[in-house]
Amino acid sequence: MPKHVAIVMDGNGRWAQRRGLKRTDGHAAGEEALFDTVEGALEIGLPWMTVYAFSTENWRRPLDEVRFLMRFNESILLRRRDDLNERGVRVRFIGRRGGRVPRRVAQHIADTEALTAKNRRMTLTFAFNYGGRAEIVDAVRKLAEEVAAGKVKPGSIDERSIARHLYAPDMPDPDLMVRTSGEYRISNYLLWEVAYSELVFTDVLWPDFRRENLFDAISEFQGRSRRFGAIDADGNPTGDA
Repeated sequence: MPKHVAIVMDGNGRWAQRRGLKRTDGHAAGEEALFDTVEGALEIGLPWMTVYAFSTENWRRPLDEVRFLMRFNESILLRRRDDLNERGVRVRFIGRRGGRVPRRVAQHIADTEALTAKNRRMTLTFAFNYGGRAEIVDAVRKLAEEVAAGKVKPGSIDERSIARHLYAPDMPDPDLMVRTSGEYRISNYLLWEVAYSELVFTDVLWPDFRRENLFDAISEFQGRSRRFGAIDADGNPTGDA
């Protein structure tokens, strides 16, 4: 079993367009997909799941869609956080909290994290106002500040130094990353963390995704030999760099 599954929830707009609906209707339909998938993750005992809810690039979308997504994410928190809390789910967010994120949304995020902080059955992380490059930039800035203050010597900086300054340094790297809708890109998602993740791509559009699709992705993951640039489980050279 993987310990951590990360998901790119893609295809909401295309799902809506194929049905003659507004793009925002596709985002709304994705809520059922998300929480059925969460139920499936709880069912099989998955301890960590991270989903891409809103990227730093999403601000470039039409203003009405951005406003909808802000309100929609806010309403999900208000409607679902008590239920998640009762199920023992710790809800966390990674990404930039300030900037253009409305204050009330940021407050609901903080309230939800505080409410569920002691839960340990599963950690559900929302990547919100998140970009993989932005995360690395923010980590390097923090390190630079420590160097300038004389707390860290430049020669001592290594991978662990950067990892300690990521948005969620205690979060294990994803064993598996799933992307829906038939796209074959990482799209600036968890760039540091997915260095050795197994990638599974499915043609299913996100609003149609259900726990069975999660189980299928995990089954595919279980059939692979994870090599990490050394030797595989049978002792054979991998050929990886």
